[in-house]
Amino acid sequence: MFLDHRGASGGGRLRWGMVLIGAATLSVGLGVLGPARQASPAAAASASTPSGAGSCIGHHPQPAVWYVASCTGHDEPELDPVSSAPGSARNLTWKVVLPSDGSVPVSAVGPTFWFGGAVSDPNPHALFGQAFLEVQFYPDSVVTGCTPTGGFSVTQVANAFSVCTPVWQVGQKSFAETAAFNAMLTDSKTGGALVMHGGDTVTVHFHPGAAGHGWNITITDQSTGHAGTVVLDSKYGPLLPLFSRQRIGNSLGWGLVHDTPNAFVWEIGHTSPYTHPASEYCVPGQTFCDSYDIAHWLGFTPLRIESVTFGGGTTAQTWATVSDLGGAAEVEQDCGSYGGPYCEYPWYALNGGTFTYGGDYPGTTRDFGQASQFATTMKCGGPFGADSTYCAKIILR
Repeated sequence: MFLDHRGASGGGRLRWGMVLIGAATLSVGLGVLGPARQASPAAAASASTPSGAGSCIGHHPQPAVWYVASCTGHDEPELDPVSSAPGSARNLTWKVVLPSDGSVPVSAVGPTFWFGGAVSDPNPHALFGQAFLEVQFYPDSVVTGCTPTGGFSVTQVANAFSVCTPVWQVGQKSFAETAAFNAMLTDSKTGGALVMHGGDTVTVHFHPGAAGHGWNITITDQSTGHAGTVVLDSKYGPLLPLFSRQRIGNSLGWGLVHDTPNAFVWEIGHTSPYTHPASEYCVPGQTFCDSYDIAHWLGFTPLRIESVTFGGGTTAQTWATVSDLGGAAEVEQDCGSYGGPYCEYPWYALNGGTFTYGGDYPGTTRDFGQASQFATTMKCGGPFGADSTYCAKIILR
């Protein structure tokens, strides 16, 4: 069965979603507007019960694909390191400095950012034999569980970060997007969730593991010395990197972008698990949603992407960006015109030699045209035909 959620722009917009909270499934409506309400850093000190319980933030697929009841649609603006070196898509290390709460908590602008990659899927029912890994960092959160359906449960802790690793697949007959795998990143020293903090320098290393096993993701908090590894062994077998080279065009077949195999994405178009409405899909112009208000992004210390190093020792010199909802075009569609509070699209920028995401933080040297760095129309192809994907744009060589 094919369910087409394509909007008026032809951009594959999802105008509905489902969020699973506890044992109840709630339909998410998008017509409700209201004042922004968010937890202050002081109020975010802790929570006695898990939040976002069972929430599922899936990978944004082609319009023919539909989400299962626990998942929502969303917006995935990405940053792609580009390389033609053999093995560059199989062995790579991101080095980042985690963002820190300020007058605005990091979680206010979206419930997760992730480092991800296209993988082969041994499930015989998986569309194209492909799946997509998202190493999801949850701001202001300590993970209490990562569900088999790709969801997560978290407890609110100010300035803390922890991780689940869902891998998303699509049924070749049902066209439903489901989780092929999900695991909590555990601390090798304590056995509990690996908890990192704002300002920590962290490496995220994707690398081959032992023969017969899946891709390894090793995350090391260089500020504390704590680390953990997740091995992508699904019930059908190992999940392995789909491509060898980190080239544009080596893309996930059922995705909406013509990009590189591995990318960084900050999920926007969702409210925080710690606000009201919680964990809700949202669009530009909705004032309960802080994703599209640059002033909120500038209220905390930014994430800094310092480098990507490939297995051969070279570092990424060429970078591209792409949005799977058209960037400024999405804002114009929802707000009527571009600009002003809650009607802005966050962007990637260079700041002190590192990439940031959100806005022009103090020290920004290049912002690559702000929102115009993202293609606004689908002009690239893929398995779903011509003009079915947004083209990644080189912003730095």
